[in-house]
Amino acid sequence: MTGIQTASVESAESGASSHAPHPALVALTIGAIGVVFGDIGTSPLYAFREALGQSAGDGIDPSEILGVLSLALWSLILVVTIKYVVFLMRADNQGEGGVLALAALARRATGVRSRVALVLGAAGASLFYGDAIITPALSVLSAMEGLRTIPAAATIFDENIIRLCTIVILVVLFCIQSRGTAQVSKLFGPICILWFLVIGGLGVWHIADEPSIARVVWPGYGVSFLASHGLVGLFVLGAVFLTVTGAEALTADMGHFGRLPIRIGWFSLVLPALALNYLGQGAFALSTLEQAVASGQPFANQDWFFLMAPEPLRPALIVLAGLATVIAAQAVITGAFSLTQQAIQLGLLPRLRVRQTSADFRGQIYLPAINWMLLFGVLVLVIQFKTSSAMAAAYGIAVTGTMVVTTCLAYLVVRHRWGWSRGVAVAALLPFLALDLVFFGANILRVIEGGWVPLLVGAGVGLIIHTWVRGRGIVSAFEKRQAIPLADLAAALAKRPPERVAGTAVFLTANPASAPGALLHNLKHNKILHAQNLVVTIRTADRPVVPPERRAHVERLDDNFATVTLTYGFMETPDVPRDLKDLGVETRHSGLDPMKTSYFIGRNTLKPEAEKGMPPWQDRVFMFLQRNASDPTDFLRIPPGKVLELGEQVTV
Repeated sequence: MTGIQTASVESAESGASSHAPHPALVALTIGAIGVVFGDIGTSPLYAFREALGQSAGDGIDPSEILGVLSLALWSLILVVTIKYVVFLMRADNQGEGGVLALAALARRATGVRSRVALVLGAAGASLFYGDAIITPALSVLSAMEGLRTIPAAATIFDENIIRLCTIVILVVLFCIQSRGTAQVSKLFGPICILWFLVIGGLGVWHIADEPSIARVVWPGYGVSFLASHGLVGLFVLGAVFLTVTGAEALTADMGHFGRLPIRIGWFSLVLPALALNYLGQGAFALSTLEQAVASGQPFANQDWFFLMAPEPLRPALIVLAGLATVIAAQAVITGAFSLTQQAIQLGLLPRLRVRQTSADFRGQIYLPAINWMLLFGVLVLVIQFKTSSAMAAAYGIAVTGTMVVTTCLAYLVVRHRWGWSRGVAVAALLPFLALDLVFFGANILRVIEGGWVPLLVGAGVGLIIHTWVRGRGIVSAFEKRQAIPLADLAAALAKRPPERVAGTAVFLTANPASAPGALLHNLKHNKILHAQNLVVTIRTADRPVVPPERRAHVERLDDNFATVTLTYGFMETPDVPRDLKDLGVETRHSGLDPMKTSYFIGRNTLKPEAEKGMPPWQDRVFMFLQRNASDPTDFLRIPPGKVLELGEQVTV
């Protein structure tokens, strides 16, 4: 979903069976490591520390270190490896993944029950924005806090200076989004590979100090911890979930890299590096505890990740951590751009200005409105929460909520698209759903600590989606009541033609069977008809990309009118002039002459009314969204100087 790279995966996956690695497969695997695993790859900065801290109320003993570590490892195995990498990556929509792609696939599979899939997809998308705000703030702030582990710098880099450094980095990151990431993204893969090698190496180094730490692979340690700690165990489980944040990116970026490169990257490098690092942190904490007990000194939870590195090498590790967290933040930001584009195409959000930042990669887009709203939210979080520990409480709810939605959508896909029986589908998905709900329940306990933030963001986005969809439905119903069948109008005009003018008129409408409102207003007020008239409808398919040969469908009504349906995938940006200019044969003219073509768009004026439609407050929200939506000429790539807008007043 990040849109950082859109190379084809076909050649890579076809080369997987050869003895030597295919160059495309190697390149895509490196790219996937640099983009897909940025979020989950930086979790060791804070996940083990926060989880262990939740059990530190009455002191920490060895069984608690072992229990927390066992829960962390098995979360990686059950949630990320089995659920996402092995199972959910099979449920792709023509190669695309992510919650909206899965929702589109489920809608197509369920048919009349597609409203359920649409609601689930909207809920998952809403929660994602909460994650998109928290990830950059938490990851970059946690990296900067490593400066306090350098004794010589501890007095210089106090909490305020660290927060200021974090703000500066984040502001610069968001300000450069408009330039695109095509060039700098080439460094993401090598930097992240170095990151995973370093954190894995640090883990191995400290595992040697306490080799017995390997016993935590037995899940009994985690189960025993939860059984003996009651409510505290649930708080710990909520913090343990921080180890798997970013798992959604594994499916969301399938369209850019393919499932094989992502799986190779996970099993060959990322999972071993994460497991070794968590084991190393656990071994280091256990060794430190034993030394404290032997010397009679108090034992306190610490920043285990950075303290694992020797003091002379710690500054270099902090720099590398800073780069890795910036990459993780970048992936989430561009993921928000991509998700928003999908939501616009699926009709869940109003049109926003979308800019292409690369001529070579289709997925390289920039949405100014989303960029600045994310920056505002990120800065508020950094200023309000001050430390990564305080912010960590807000992280898990959005991600666990999205995972619950993903599992429900996966059930619809395997039941109705793959044809599994109800019993088999429930048996396969129920364990995953139960695990998701356990994690969600554990994170709900932390609402007061900060978990309200993603819930508030998600509720706000959900309200916008609900208002936009409902408002568009009301406007659409009004337009249908006023509609005149296009075939009847064409027949009437053929018998009594109005004054004709040269050129082509393109009328954009959502319902090609009815005469567009702009056409009726043009006839009523201007009393003219162009020599050639195209009634054009834009459709969004429940698939990411539509082949060019299936883009346009043309039906000729008579010598005056033709209807054209242009179909785009939900990952594509429409370009109406480009796709109309080659329709000369089908529409019986020599093609669209840009100098002799006019585009007519219906734009109605909205008026609130308390007695019907939506409540007055929701009317005003919808009107605000309508007024501030991007001009359709920008969204459809229509030259603004060739557009005429005609409409009337509509009560919502």
